[in-house]
Amino acid sequence: MGKKIALNVFYNLGLIVSIFGAVWAFNNTKYLVIVLFVATAAFFLYLKLQLIKEMRNALKKKQKDLG
Repeated sequence: MGKKIALNVFYNLGLIVSIFGAVWAFNNTKYLVIVLFVATAAFFLYLKLQLIKEMRNALKKKQKDLG
């Protein structure tokens, strides 16, 4: 469980850095860098959603086993 929380924190930091990077690149008219940051943000968002789905299923299974 602790590993999954650490992964979630890492994914959140990745999303935040990607968003700030995209804003910086937009302000400096570096359009190729914007594409890179948007792609990494999408990747971190995908991984985060997969982790949430996995945790939700694990919690449902745990509740089913207990109840």
